[in-house]
Amino acid sequence: MPTALLVHHAQEALLLVVAVSLPALAVGALVGLVVAAIQAASQVQDATLAYLPRLLAVIVTLALLGPWMGGAIATFARNMFAAGG
Repeated sequence: MPTALLVHHAQEALLLVVAVSLPALAVGALVGLVVAAIQAASQVQDATLAYLPRLLAVIVTLALLGPWMGGAIATFARNMFAAGG
């Protein structure tokens, strides 16, 4: 396999990792920001309140977007096996 093609496939893989992980990271960051603002406004500094909503939001995001994520990864893997054979 030529080096340029290998670099191209590695670049595609890295972009796929970013595309697949970005929704869960964005939801976790947004929920964390909202919870931090609510905690600052109410002066309730319980550690459980910081992690539980984020965890639940990320779980829901993964449950909703899981089929799309798996399909994108499976398509990439199928293309890599087809290109190698």
